[in-house]
Amino acid sequence: MCGIIGYVGAGDAAPLLLNGLRRLEYRGYDSAGLAVHTGSGLDLHKCAGRVDDLAERLVEVPPSGKAGIAHTRWATHGAPTRANAHPLTDCRGDVALVHNGVVENCDALRTKLSELGHRFTSETDTEVVAHLIEEAFEGNLERAVAAALTQVEGTLGLAAMSVHDPARIVVARRGAPLLLGIGKTDEEATWVASDVAAVLEHTRNIVYLEDDEMAVLTSSGHQTIDVGKDRGRVGWEPVPKEVSRVDWDLEKIEKAGYPHFMLREIHEQPHTVRDAMRGRLLAKEGTARLGGLDEFRPDLDGAERIVLTGCGTSWHAALVGEYLIEALARLPVEVEYASEFRYRNPIIAPRTLVGGISQSGETADTLAAVREAGRLGAPTFGVVNVVGSTIARETRAGIYTHAGPEIGVASTKAFVAQVVSLALLGLMMARRRGMSREEGRGFVRALDGLPALIEEVLATEDHIRRVAEEFAPARNFLYLGRGPNFPIALEGALKLKEISYIHAEGYPAAEMKHGPIALIDEDMPVVFMAPRGAVYSKVLVNIEEVKTRGGRVIALVTRREAELARKVDHLIPVPATLPLLQPIVNVVPLQLLAYHIAVLRGCDVDRPRNLAKTVTVE
Repeated sequence: MCGIIGYVGAGDAAPLLLNGLRRLEYRGYDSAGLAVHTGSGLDLHKCAGRVDDLAERLVEVPPSGKAGIAHTRWATHGAPTRANAHPLTDCRGDVALVHNGVVENCDALRTKLSELGHRFTSETDTEVVAHLIEEAFEGNLERAVAAALTQVEGTLGLAAMSVHDPARIVVARRGAPLLLGIGKTDEEATWVASDVAAVLEHTRNIVYLEDDEMAVLTSSGHQTIDVGKDRGRVGWEPVPKEVSRVDWDLEKIEKAGYPHFMLREIHEQPHTVRDAMRGRLLAKEGTARLGGLDEFRPDLDGAERIVLTGCGTSWHAALVGEYLIEALARLPVEVEYASEFRYRNPIIAPRTLVGGISQSGETADTLAAVREAGRLGAPTFGVVNVVGSTIARETRAGIYTHAGPEIGVASTKAFVAQVVSLALLGLMMARRRGMSREEGRGFVRALDGLPALIEEVLATEDHIRRVAEEFAPARNFLYLGRGPNFPIALEGALKLKEISYIHAEGYPAAEMKHGPIALIDEDMPVVFMAPRGAVYSKVLVNIEEVKTRGGRVIALVTRREAELARKVDHLIPVPATLPLLQPIVNVVPLQLLAYHIAVLRGCDVDRPRNLAKTVTVE
């Protein structure tokens, strides 16, 4: 969601900060701003709207300075207005602050500070932190920030500057991701960002901050300090931090000729599936090797139950994973909304494993669920895309999905990579629990064939676009599927509503007659997952029920059924694979359908309204 970028160095800060903000636009935001230290004061510029709007404001009076902080805001407290945009300042304008997260006790702090004479100019929770720093400031910014944070409850990743120090930024993390970019010695630059994409153009050397760590940035380097609330003034000695090397190429976060990031990422999925399986499929043995689970093997072998937890698209991936693991390994799996998990006093029996699924590895609800499971004694593992992310660091084991950077807010390739990773987990556990080698080899062959099948689907994009042209004016959609294709119905509906703003719902096909059938008429398109399989005949009955009531039907099929073609309005053919893996193929045309409908409706596909890529607040 909100994005932070900060720079201290020998270059002109403002254009570097603006470029960093553009790299963060995919996260979702509604206002933007920056502050540059000119050497004599803090020069602030901010606006409601896009980064390009901010850039236009700077053309006439460009700020000049060697250090600055900038922010894209996704509104929580206060409407998306210029006054509420970051950076925010204290009463005198001596401190400028950008912040990701939520100050949960902001009302109490605002009342306390108002009684002390502080004047507020925004509706935000963040502004109270600026005033707390002002109240504590005695000539040392990092001490003032640390003192302020002892009073703050909630999550935060922040960067602060003071008018009294032209070449210093103080940053702190508690719950919201924050990293440092370390420039080469001869470049004399240090960066702070909430996402590696913002600094990748300038450095691949990254330091990931942990909770309750603070860093002081200057052009010559950085110093990291532990400021845990319970330590008081203990821990002010520098904390050594490992410098990680990021292997992502800058080209991977560009559009590469596609009109939108989302379309590029849809078309990358054959490659994504190959990368998720690369070096992990053992064809001869008929199993999978997942190095990140090697030390977790005793827990996997002794498991009697698995709980998978995630949010949004990751929750749908977990639902597909439930079908996969239960069918392959014959092990009970439950799927929980991460946002609800820790608030319902979950029962964690012995030999229960808990897996958190998150593209970013920073999703606040999923991280909280994993932490709660660990507190209750469950061995935890992560399925994440970002190396060094918080979930990756805090779980005992994990699977990296290797999807590469995903810029489009509506997840596509990350979802497919998550499902493939769970399929590998299910196969590995199944082979250790009695699946025969030959059966395992058959599953490996089917997995290995998935990239080619996805390429076949992508080759039908023109047909899917023509279907989209007919249904783009619709106001409601219904997606129906059975078995492992039920989660794909949910995911197809989510993709459509996320980027086209059409109301859409996903249901198990058999549940349609228990309520949703009341909605069926000529204005309600219905998308059926209708691959050949054990429940194919049942799905045909459901299609008849829709057509009898005047509904229009789009059917996803693995065969060109002549009889079915006469009954439905449109067929979308997909190649067949094993029933358990069919969802990985079936989701691709639904992604394309949603994409083309959204484009036809004139929607901002990569940055849909009100959404954020990484949700780091509850």
